[in-house]
This record gives sequence, C-alpha cells and structure tokens, in this order.
Amino acid sequence: MRSSLIALALAANLLVPQTVPLDLEEATIDQLQAGMAAGRYTARQIVEGYLARIEAIDRNGPRLRSIIETNPDALEIADALDRERREKGSRGPLHGIPIVLKDNIDTADRMMTTAGSLALVGPAPDRDAFLVERLRAAGAVILAKANMSEWANFRSTKSTSGWSARGGLVRNPYALDRNACGSSSGTGTAISANLAVAGIGTETDGSIVCPSAVTGLVGVKPTRGLVSRSGIVPVAHSQDTAGPMTRTVRDAAILLGATTGVDPRDKDTLASRGKSHEDYTALLTADGLKGARIGVARKRFFGYSPITDRLIDAAIGDLKTAGAVIVDPADVPNAGAYDESELEVLLYEFKADLNAYLMTRKEVPVRTLTDLIAFNDREREREMPYFGQELFEMAEKKGPLTDKAYLNALARNRRLSGRLGIDAVMIKHKLDAIVMPTLNPAWTTDLVNGDHFLGGSSTPAAVAGYPSVTVPAGFARGLPVGMSFVGRAWSEPTLLKLAYAYEQATKHRQAPKYLPTADLSAGAKP
Repeated sequence: MRSSLIALALAANLLVPQTVPLDLEEATIDQLQAGMAAGRYTARQIVEGYLARIEAIDRNGPRLRSIIETNPDALEIADALDRERREKGSRGPLHGIPIVLKDNIDTADRMMTTAGSLALVGPAPDRDAFLVERLRAAGAVILAKANMSEWANFRSTKSTSGWSARGGLVRNPYALDRNACGSSSGTGTAISANLAVAGIGTETDGSIVCPSAVTGLVGVKPTRGLVSRSGIVPVAHSQDTAGPMTRTVRDAAILLGATTGVDPRDKDTLASRGKSHEDYTALLTADGLKGARIGVARKRFFGYSPITDRLIDAAIGDLKTAGAVIVDPADVPNAGAYDESELEVLLYEFKADLNAYLMTRKEVPVRTLTDLIAFNDREREREMPYFGQELFEMAEKKGPLTDKAYLNALARNRRLSGRLGIDAVMIKHKLDAIVMPTLNPAWTTDLVNGDHFLGGSSTPAAVAGYPSVTVPAGFARGLPVGMSFVGRAWSEPTLLKLAYAYEQATKHRQAPKYLPTADLSAGAKP
C-alpha cells in the first residue's frame, strides 16, 4: 500500500526527486541537461548556483565586474520551466539553461539595456530583441546582462576595452591586471569564469573573437544575416552581428542554432532562408579534420607576436596530425587595403543606425547622436574620465547614407574583402577554411594610454560579413591564445566541424585561476 502511495505521489509531482550537490565549474549544456533530466537537480538550483558565483567572484573576491545586472525574475522563470519539464517534458537542449547577454541586447523585462552608458539608464525597451525571443522560446533563462566596452568600443580612438561608465572595468580572469578585450569583454569574462553556461556577444570587427580568445573561449562570429540584429544597439549594419561565446564548440553550436531565423525587422536575415540550421551539432565529430583542406593566412596575420606565432604553428601541426591537408601559405588578397575605408563606412552607418535605434527607446533622455554627445559633455566626469568621444564627433559630421563617398567605400570594401579576398584564396586553393592567430595574448590594461593591440585577424571576415570561429590554441605565460577558422558566407557548419575536431584533439581550455598578474615563469604551452 505504501509503495502505491509513493508511486501516485510521484506521478502527481507531489514528491521532488532527491538532488545532489551541483558543481558548475566548466559545466556544459549537455551535462546540465542530463542532470535535470535525471532529476539530480533543477533549473532553479542551477540558477541559484550561478547567482551565488556572481556574488562570490564577480561582485566580491577577484571582483571581475563582468556582470552589469542580474535578472530579478530569473528564479521565477526557472521555477516555471521546472514545472513545464515535469508536466510536459523538455523543449530542447536550452530548457532551463542560464544565458548571459551583452548589455546592448534589448530585453523587455526588469533589466535595462544601456550599452554601458548612463545615457540609456531607465525603463527597459518595449520589446525583446529577436534573438532573445528565440532564446526564450527555446526555454533559456536570461540570467543577466554583461558589462561591455561602452557603446561597443565605438566612442573614442583612445578607449580602454572593457570599460563602461555604468559597469566600470571588466577584468581578465586569467590575470586581473590584463585586459578582457572589447567590446564583448563582460560576456567573455563571465563565461570563462563560469558565471553562466554560455553567453551572447556582438561584433562589428573583433568584438566576439577578441574577448573569446583572450579569455580562453570559443567565439562564433556568424555570417551577416544569420542572426538578427533587431533590438540590438547598433554600430554599423553592414558588419554588425551577434553570436555565441562558450567554453566548448558543442555549446556554441547549440546556442547558434537557437538564435537563427528570418526576422521581418532585419532584412539581412532574408538571405539566410534555406542556409540557416536549427541544429549545428549534427556534423560535430572527432574526425572532422580528416581530408579537410585548410589554408594558413600568414601575410599580415603572423609576425607581430613571436610567442603567438609559435603556438599557432604548433596548432597547424596538430591540424595536420588530425588528418587535414595544409596549404601554407594561403594568404588573403587585399588584407589591410580597406582599413581606412572601413572606418569611413562605420562612421556613416553609426550615425544613421544609432539615430534609428534611439527612436525606439522612448523613455530615455537622448533621441539622437547629437543629444548623446551633449549628454556626455554634461556628464564628463562620469562618462569621460579616461577617454573622450572622438568617434562620436567624427560620425556626427557625416551625411546621409546616400552620399557617394559612403556608397563607394562600402562597395569597395565588400569587393576587396569578399570576392577578391576570402573567396579568391579559398577558390584558388580549394579550401574548406583558412586559419590564423586570432590576436596576441591579453595586454595589461592601461587607462592612461588606452588599448595596445599588437595585431589581429578579425577584419577580413568582419568587412566581408563572413563567418569566423576562434578556438583556444594554447597558453602564453598563462594567458590564453586563440586560433581563428574563417570561411565563406554560410559556412558555419563546416567551420564548427573543423573547430570541434581541433578542440577534441587538443583540449586546450583551462579554467582561470584569477591571478593578480600573469605568471611570467609559465612559458608558452602549445
């Protein structure tokens, strides 16, 4: 009789399965899903665990300052998803999974969307960004907003990546005096420090792959139009995109599939019809490099950092050992030929795109770029204590998007970076992907002089609107170094397959130790 009553109680969800201690260190989406499916723990417990880590590591302890705001409704959302799992089953791989969003992605909830600026502090947007709608539909818990380089690092020519007036300075979890890179610095640090399972960053040129590389993450910069930009504070529509930042390639593939789709509010997503996928995990196999033709883009992308070069040369050897056919060199034509004209395009589009976005935020005090410049001048002590707004002022002087100077620069840049750049070298050598260092190891943060990059490889794919995936490739003095896989438009399935096989063959990812400074005795470990 007693056993029958227990069975009835379980069937009626009157008894909760016995739970076990929850270890979130380096946890993957699959591991957390398996634990929830088996009843070992709930979405609520997972959310509680990550909120506790945010309090202990981000706001106290090493004080990473990667999270700008947590979702006051996160536990309630998790409870609802737990009930739904018991009553109806799981929606899929993201059911109950906590996700962090960069603070330039609109959420129509009790969190703000400010791009790190005091000018946008106030009521939440009226509507979720399209990608947030997709994540909520998949069952994700929007856990928090991540700090970022204010205005996505498009305010000053002398900025320090990772700093915002609202959130302060993001710190790199591997060495706290090192930079977390921009502008998705907060997302990178938060996910690397295991403050959530996965996160979403945004990129115009380098702002997903750079912070991912220096914080030991996988970062996916998708093809322009694969992921909608509606509801995201813009820099420039010809290059902007959002994408996953995760600790594993598989987690990135899961997150990417959940955010794709045609959005009537973003006309560029129309091109993704028939080219996007809801499941990018199907091709992920450990032998995915066998027979793949991979080119090495040496000219312009090697030579600025000897320790980085040694790590990437070792990584190329690993690719060959895993069965890839290496074409070395396979240089990208015209790389560097459009650096100045890229800025010209961004300045034009920033003014037009930001003015359009601000018109959707009816409760904030700024309506135009002109208003924003004036706001920063009035709030100079809080908004500009370390660097100014030169890029804002340059953009304000630009005319409409019908100007011949803008149209010519845009057409030239796309031609040189795409058809006569990445496409040309990949067709010539019949390549599946191109590899190169993502950038140098993280530099020491310098609020006096600003950032000091040595070099990077994000620009060709960014300007062309093509995909790139950065993956951990080793450590230099204890600092992560990433390698980028770059391909032609809509080649995300191939790039993820290659990146996954490389990741599984090398397993370079290591959790950070929050050292006060880099361990200079560590050397370079490929």
